[in-house]
Amino acid sequence: MADVQQSESHSEIASLSPLAQLQFVSTTVLQQALDLVENILTSDEQLTVQSKFLPGSTIGKHLRHARDHFILLIDCLSGPTPHILSYDSRSRNTPMETNLSEAREAFRQAILRIEEVVPTASLDLPLTLNAVTPFMQTFETTFGRELWFAGLHAVHHWSMVRVIAGELDIKLHDDFGFAPSTLVYKGSEALLGKAKI
Repeated sequence: MADVQQSESHSEIASLSPLAQLQFVSTTVLQQALDLVENILTSDEQLTVQSKFLPGSTIGKHLRHARDHFILLIDCLSGPTPHILSYDSRSRNTPMETNLSEAREAFRQAILRIEEVVPTASLDLPLTLNAVTPFMQTFETTFGRELWFAGLHAVHHWSMVRVIAGELDIKLHDDFGFAPSTLVYKGSEALLGKAKI
């Protein structure tokens, strides 16, 4: 029965607008992190253990960094026009990096903000992106492109979380840290692996 419901759910999602599909992917990726801090990690210490293979990395830092991109994008959209975005103005050493309760709340709030703001937006809403590359660069982009980027950027960081979790002998779901295109290619039954390309 669960397979039938999942199949129906997937066909419903596939019939949504491209903006609603990107919202679904974004909230699904953030939900993976919420599930990690709600159901898999068991202590604050697991957020702060320094990786042996990724110097300076912790699970908490990767979770915060990826979430920041969604929040910066949503904050940009919520502000006045012209919409100017910079992913370089992130906060570091925040409570969510070291405290499971804070991480849970941060991801819950991020999901709520996406659910509130994205449906009122347009995929082709113009944004100006300022980036340090290390040289200051300015790019014209769109909200849809940046929402897509935030999701894939998070998946990239989830893959690093997977490495650190492996160092700690923490087992993660099979789809955690894999790009949707990889899941589709592998024929995965994971929620983000159901689309056809």
